[in-house]
Amino acid sequence: MLLANENIPLKSIKLLRDNGYDVKSIMEESPGISDREVLRIAQKEERIILTFDKDYGKIIFHEKEFRPAGIIYFRFTPTYPEECGEILLKILSLQNIKLKGMFTVVERTKIRQKKL
Repeated sequence: MLLANENIPLKSIKLLRDNGYDVKSIMEESPGISDREVLRIAQKEERIILTFDKDYGKIIFHEKEFRPAGIIYFRFTPTYPEECGEILLKILSLQNIKLKGMFTVVERTKIRQKKL
Protein backbone atom coordinates (compact mmCIF):
# COMPACT_ATOMS: atom_id res chain seq x y z
CA MET A 1 0.00 0.00 0.00
CA LEU A 2 1.41 3.33 -1.12
CA LEU A 3 0.71 6.97 -0.25
CA ALA A 4 1.66 9.42 -3.00
CA ASN A 5 2.62 12.81 -1.65
CA GLU A 6 1.12 15.85 -3.35
CA ASN A 7 4.20 16.25 -5.59
CA ILE A 8 3.86 12.84 -7.28
CA PRO A 9 2.40 13.30 -10.78
CA LEU A 10 -1.08 11.87 -11.32
CA LYS A 11 0.14 10.05 -14.45
CA SER A 12 2.64 8.09 -12.32
CA ILE A 13 -0.11 7.30 -9.80
CA LYS A 14 -2.36 6.06 -12.61
CA LEU A 15 0.47 3.91 -13.99
CA LEU A 16 0.98 2.27 -10.59
CA ARG A 17 -2.76 1.71 -10.13
CA ASP A 18 -3.05 0.27 -13.65
CA ASN A 19 -0.37 -2.23 -12.61
CA GLY A 20 -2.38 -3.36 -9.59
CA TYR A 21 -0.90 -1.24 -6.80
CA ASP A 22 -3.05 0.34 -4.08
CA VAL A 23 -2.05 4.01 -4.24
CA LYS A 24 -3.73 6.70 -2.16
CA SER A 25 -3.06 10.21 -3.49
CA ILE A 26 -2.72 13.27 -1.29
CA MET A 27 -3.24 15.44 -4.39
CA GLU A 28 -6.63 13.83 -4.99
CA GLU A 29 -7.82 13.48 -1.39
CA SER A 30 -6.20 16.13 0.82
CA PRO A 31 -4.21 18.72 -1.14
CA GLY A 32 -2.37 21.25 0.99
CA ILE A 33 -2.00 19.18 4.17
CA SER A 34 1.26 19.34 6.10
CA ASP A 35 4.10 16.83 5.89
CA ARG A 36 3.30 15.75 9.44
CA GLU A 37 -0.30 15.04 8.50
CA VAL A 38 0.91 12.96 5.54
CA LEU A 39 3.11 11.03 7.98
CA ARG A 40 0.14 10.50 10.34
CA ILE A 41 -1.95 9.06 7.49
CA ALA A 42 0.90 6.82 6.34
CA GLN A 43 1.53 5.57 9.87
CA LYS A 44 -2.17 4.95 10.61
CA GLU A 45 -2.82 3.16 7.30
CA GLU A 46 0.58 1.40 7.15
CA ARG A 47 1.41 2.95 3.78
CA ILE A 48 4.78 3.63 2.16
CA ILE A 49 5.13 7.31 1.26
CA LEU A 50 6.21 8.27 -2.26
CA THR A 51 7.71 11.77 -2.43
CA PHE A 52 10.11 14.22 -4.02
CA ASP A 53 10.29 16.10 -0.68
CA LYS A 54 13.50 15.62 1.32
CA ASP A 55 11.91 17.06 4.48
CA TYR A 56 10.47 13.66 5.42
CA GLY A 57 13.93 12.35 6.28
CA LYS A 58 14.57 15.32 8.54
CA ILE A 59 11.25 14.88 10.34
CA ILE A 60 11.60 11.12 10.80
CA PHE A 61 15.25 10.88 11.77
CA HIS A 62 15.52 14.03 13.89
CA GLU A 63 12.15 14.21 15.61
CA LYS A 64 11.54 10.44 15.83
CA GLU A 65 7.80 11.04 16.23
CA PHE A 66 6.56 9.20 13.15
CA ARG A 67 7.17 5.70 11.79
CA PRO A 68 5.41 5.16 8.46
CA ALA A 69 5.64 1.76 6.79
CA GLY A 70 8.39 3.22 4.61
CA ILE A 71 9.47 6.20 2.55
CA ILE A 72 10.53 6.27 -1.08
CA TYR A 73 12.24 9.58 -1.78
CA PHE A 74 12.80 10.29 -5.47
CA ARG A 75 15.96 12.39 -5.62
CA PHE A 76 15.75 13.69 -9.17
CA THR A 77 13.60 16.00 -11.23
CA PRO A 78 11.36 13.95 -13.51
CA THR A 79 11.62 14.67 -17.22
CA TYR A 80 8.06 13.44 -17.88
CA PRO A 81 5.06 12.70 -15.58
CA GLU A 82 5.23 8.88 -15.71
CA GLU A 83 8.96 8.66 -14.95
CA CYS A 84 8.84 8.06 -11.18
CA GLY A 85 6.05 5.51 -11.69
CA GLU A 86 8.10 3.64 -14.29
CA ILE A 87 11.18 3.62 -12.07
CA LEU A 88 9.14 2.46 -9.07
CA LEU A 89 7.62 -0.40 -11.09
CA LYS A 90 11.15 -1.59 -11.90
CA ILE A 91 12.12 -1.38 -8.22
CA LEU A 92 8.98 -3.24 -7.13
CA SER A 93 9.87 -6.07 -9.53
CA LEU A 94 13.27 -6.62 -7.88
CA GLN A 95 13.40 -9.57 -5.51
CA ASN A 96 16.28 -8.25 -3.37
CA ILE A 97 14.77 -4.85 -2.48
CA LYS A 98 12.78 -4.51 0.73
CA LEU A 99 10.77 -1.26 1.03
CA LYS A 100 8.86 -1.78 4.29
CA GLY A 101 10.68 -0.33 7.26
CA MET A 102 13.13 1.48 5.00
CA PHE A 103 13.91 5.02 3.90
CA THR A 104 14.71 4.46 0.23
CA VAL A 105 16.44 7.14 -1.83
CA VAL A 106 15.91 6.63 -5.54
CA GLU A 107 18.08 8.31 -8.13
CA ARG A 108 17.92 7.49 -11.82
CA THR A 109 20.90 5.12 -11.66
CA LYS A 110 21.06 3.98 -8.04
CA ILE A 111 19.13 3.20 -4.88
CA ARG A 112 20.25 3.76 -1.30
CA GLN A 113 18.43 2.56 1.80
CA LYS A 114 18.46 3.20 5.53
CA LYS A 115 16.36 1.53 8.19
CA LEU A 116 13.63 3.68 9.69
